[in-house]
Amino acid sequence: MSTATSLSVRSLLTKAIARTALSGRARSIAGLTPATKALAVAAVAHAAHESVVLYVTADDPDLETATSDVRFFLAALEGLHDAAVERAVLPFPAYQVDPYRGLAPHFRVTSARARALHAAALGSARIVVASAQALMPRLAAPESVLATSFDLKPGVEIDPHGLAAILVEGGYERQDPVDEHGEFSLRGGILDVYPAGEAAPIRIEFIGDSVESIRRFDPGTQRSIETLDQFQIVPVKEATGASDDAAVLGASVFDYLRASRSVRIVVAEPQDVRAQVQKWDEHLTASFEERSGDKTPGDRERRSPRELMLSWEDIAPRVTDAVSL
Repeated sequence: MSTATSLSVRSLLTKAIARTALSGRARSIAGLTPATKALAVAAVAHAAHESVVLYVTADDPDLETATSDVRFFLAALEGLHDAAVERAVLPFPAYQVDPYRGLAPHFRVTSARARALHAAALGSARIVVASAQALMPRLAAPESVLATSFDLKPGVEIDPHGLAAILVEGGYERQDPVDEHGEFSLRGGILDVYPAGEAAPIRIEFIGDSVESIRRFDPGTQRSIETLDQFQIVPVKEATGASDDAAVLGASVFDYLRASRSVRIVVAEPQDVRAQVQKWDEHLTASFEERSGDKTPGDRERRSPRELMLSWEDIAPRVTDAVSL
């Protein structure tokens, strides 16, 4: 899109927002299409630069489209390039697995959740797009995610083996060579890591405990693609080490959002969101009771739904002041 076209689109959107209830001042707006809801969310974020916006949709299948639409409108309103808007608007999907069935969530889900939680706690997220079920899991404190993220640039002093230990704590798996997201390797003074969401892995070269260079590289040819001035590595799972213990799962996504900024909440179809939370809560309760006589002490499956998840009664007070679409 040319600069002139971009400015024209921005002007049209700004005028449309000013003429309607989409400025974010209204508490409830009915009859909007999914795309217009995304415009409303972008408008709220555009008007409240100092806040992070939580946009809640009912279902996970809507999440990808909703995130894409919100990114489009925020980029158009503020003239953001693709990389900037992808950092600003983050999806926060649900696990979509029953914890009492012994199934692990998909890597793409856990890494997307960790990335969104990290950005929320750090204050770099502008908009987090979450499904109803995504709000439910109880989490470790925000400090646990921040402790396994770090900024690197040439000249930074850090022990490569200590860095490798942090990567393991953050959910990365040691694998040589590095071919897939969530993998890393350490050979002498060279650490390769493939963070989630990156198109290519990163190679960090050390002299002793000092970072000498950071490059993207092609995992097929092992050749460098791009030299980087700095790079931020974030965990690929949201709970780390002992923080997965139920005793310390005392936080929620709302605590992450409020860790560094004020929060504005927008809920699409509030009745559907409530129904989805209650439906999943009922499913988990039935699943837990079904397996109540078949559990091993210490397993995650032995914990009740209330230990692992927020109920609607827990969530409702947190969204009392939400804008309803």
